[in-house]
Amino acid sequence: MKPVRPKKALGQHFLKDLSIAKAIADTVDQFPGVPILEVGPGMGVLTQFFIPKDRLLKVVEIDDESVHYLREHFPELEEHIVEDDFLKMHLDKLFDGEQFVLTGNYPYNISSQIFFKMLENRDRIVGCTGMIQREVAQRLAASPGSKTYGILSVLVQAWYDVEYLFTVDEKVFNPPPKVKSAVVSMRRNDVETLGCDEGLFRRIVKTTFNQRRKTLRNGMKSIVGAGCELLKDALFDLRPEQLSVDQFVKLTNDVESYLTTENNG
Repeated sequence: MKPVRPKKALGQHFLKDLSIAKAIADTVDQFPGVPILEVGPGMGVLTQFFIPKDRLLKVVEIDDESVHYLREHFPELEEHIVEDDFLKMHLDKLFDGEQFVLTGNYPYNISSQIFFKMLENRDRIVGCTGMIQREVAQRLAASPGSKTYGILSVLVQAWYDVEYLFTVDEKVFNPPPKVKSAVVSMRRNDVETLGCDEGLFRRIVKTTFNQRRKTLRNGMKSIVGAGCELLKDALFDLRPEQLSVDQFVKLTNDVESYLTTENNG
C-alpha cells in the first residue's frame, strides 16, 4: 500500500525521523504499565515504538486512508484501532474505566482543543505526552510573568505538572510545517479540587486574559461591576499574566463571596 497522503484539512504533518519518533514514544515510560491512547497515529511512526512496550495500546484515527494503512502494516492492532474523532469521543469506557496516558504527534490545528478535552477527563488521564507546535508547548509550560503565560497555562497547570522536553525542527516532517515543534510531558498532580467554583475560575481566567493588556481592575469589571469594593485591592493593579494558579483560585473565592453577598443583599 502506498504511503498516506498528508491532508491539510486534518492538520497532518508526518514525522520522518525515526530517532525523534522513538524519543517521543519513550516519553510514556514515566507512566509504567499504564494503558496508552495514541491520537492521530497516521502511518504509525510512533505506534511502531509503542507496540514493543507490551501494554494495552489503542490508537484513534479519523482519516480512512490512515486506518487502512495501519490495518495492513500493524495487523496486531486490528481490534485496537478506533475510527473516530477524538474530540467527540466518550473516554470513560475506553479502557473499561481504567486510567491511561494520552500521547501522539497531535494534529496542530486542534492541539489546544485536545488539551481542553484532557482537562475534562483529568480523572482518567494520568499523563499526556507528545508533539505539538512550539508556540503551544511554550504556553503550556510558561511561568507567571512570562509573555507566553495565558489561559492554557493556568487551566492546564491547575491540574498537571508540565515539562517542555525538546524542540523539533520543521525539516523532519512531510510536509514541513511553517513552525517549529516541541515535545511536552504533562503529569497529573495531586490536586483533587481547586477549592473554588471551577466554572467561575475558568470564567475569570478567560475574561482577564482576553484583555491581558489591561489590569485586573479593568478586566474584571464585566464580572463584578465597576463599583465593586474588591477592585480597590492592590491585587487588581496587576495584569493577569502576573498571577499564579493559587492566586487565581483566591481571586475566584473572593469574587464568589462578593457576588453571593451582593445577590443576597
